[in-house]
Amino acid sequence: MSFTTAPSRWSDVWLVTAARGISSCGDFLAASALTLTLQSAGAGGLAVSGLLLAATLPLVALAPLTGRLADRVDSRTLLVLAGLAQAGICVALANTGGPTLMIVLVGLLAVGLAVTQPVLAALIPAMVRPADLARASALQQSAGTLGALAGPALAGVLVGSFGTRLPLLVDAASYLALVAAGLLIRTRRGGGRRPGPVATGAGIEARAWRLRRDPLLLATVIGVAGVVGAVGAINVVEVFFIRETLHSSTTTYGLVTAAWTLGMLAGAWIFARAVARLRRDGALAGAALALLGGCCLMVLVSAAVPSALLLVPIWVVGGLCNGGDNVFGNVLMARRVPEPVRGRAFAVYVGAVQGASMVGYLAGGLLLELLSPRPLVAGAGLAGLAAVAVLAVPLRRAARAERDVRPVSRDEPASAGEDAEPGAGLATPVPGR
Repeated sequence: MSFTTAPSRWSDVWLVTAARGISSCGDFLAASALTLTLQSAGAGGLAVSGLLLAATLPLVALAPLTGRLADRVDSRTLLVLAGLAQAGICVALANTGGPTLMIVLVGLLAVGLAVTQPVLAALIPAMVRPADLARASALQQSAGTLGALAGPALAGVLVGSFGTRLPLLVDAASYLALVAAGLLIRTRRGGGRRPGPVATGAGIEARAWRLRRDPLLLATVIGVAGVVGAVGAINVVEVFFIRETLHSSTTTYGLVTAAWTLGMLAGAWIFARAVARLRRDGALAGAALALLGGCCLMVLVSAAVPSALLLVPIWVVGGLCNGGDNVFGNVLMARRVPEPVRGRAFAVYVGAVQGASMVGYLAGGLLLELLSPRPLVAGAGLAGLAAVAVLAVPLRRAARAERDVRPVSRDEPASAGEDAEPGAGLATPVPGR
């Protein structure tokens, strides 16, 4: 990997941290508000599924383009233009009531996210020296998680008190934080700023990097995507499970959803300490898949609860596993992907995982027309656990092959920092979003 050789620019790190926290809060506020609005208006599972698909499709379809944009176009230009466009779309969303137009506008909003996500993910390592990456990554990850924690809870309160318009206007204002960060951050990528050739952790030169040429990373991406696709129906089903099966208010829905994100925040810091002990990339990838299994197990357990409040501790444990999985995935990407193509790598990863999640969204919407929410929650958990068991086999083979070819050295650092903290760019979209 390539990092800055100058002193770390902590002012830039704090600007990105603030922008990510504010925009993340706005994102989750809007997503929860729109989901509650559709459910309260009597829309079925297909409408909620369509909303989630619209928010995901651009991340998948545009990944080859947006990843290259993040590496080749000035990061300031991308952040400013995308932020302004997203703010305008949110204002339009706040003034529309039809579900069809709402879904179209959500899709356009996701186009901006498809651009800004790899840009922000790739900027953090360019701001700091290797010794400071752990702290900088921890700050950004925590800000994003805190924003995601506050968004659903705030949505439950605002929708219940003021309706949908105010939360969407708040989301529009949150995108201006991205515009401000783009203008104020001194660190820039893309444009004419081209680092020289850098080798990945697997020994592949940046110009030749392809996901398919890294068997371990390919197996990891397929594994994560497969599990997310299997369990992803829960993201459509949960609003009906909490609101209709468990007869809870919009405020309770927001608080229960926030419990998963609270667990992610704690899990990111707890499992970060374990990274230093996992010196082999294969062990790191295996641990990430095992933690996804923990997420799926908590989904299965949640199907048995008689009250929404009992979901809170279960969702916190699931979030702990989710946070740890994100940490391990971030460190694995940092070890194996060179800086010049980091934007493309993040976009490929996110596109694969979000594409798999679309399968879960579609399945959830269709199955809700046939079955009640409780058995679907149980089915999602079982499907996720089955996917973990199946996909662990090729991952283990890839790890064993790499271990035979490239023995680990006792002196090899565990990551960019000796005690790696939560990473900056990847977040697996499993239950609780």
